[in-house]
Amino acid sequence: MDFDARLHELGITLPEPAQPLAAYVPALVVGNWAFVSGQLPVENGQLLYGGKMSDNEDTQKGYQAARLCAINCLAALRQATGGLDRVVQVVKLTGYVASADGFTAQPAVLNGASELMEAVFGEAGRHARAAVGVSQLPLGALVEIEMMVKLTAE
Repeated sequence: MDFDARLHELGITLPEPAQPLAAYVPALVVGNWAFVSGQLPVENGQLLYGGKMSDNEDTQKGYQAARLCAINCLAALRQATGGLDRVVQVVKLTGYVASADGFTAQPAVLNGASELMEAVFGEAGRHARAAVGVSQLPLGALVEIEMMVKLTAE
């Protein structure tokens, strides 16, 4: 399937991958595997979603932040692989949600990323997942997402 065409159908344009904040690469391909470093909810170099999810807050803001992180993951993946059509399976997604004490809806927040992966890749977008609440993320971001993807041979 032409996953770039699917992105177009969904109205999604992948940005240039964000520059690393420290000593790492946005994504690394090893054999038939791609490992995407943690991506933040950044657009045009600006952090769009910061702070912490709190107990009394609607998860929609976090959902949108996770979706943006996932878009940035796809941008890093495409750059590292030369194209999304090498994707065989999104295997694992790990999401970190900056959470105030008592916030326990991290899985609902990360659905923003998980549902995007399934919308883009269909069954190949269904993945194992961890949703982790943390006290702080880089740059004060609300969400950070990393992923592992199985690829076709070159």
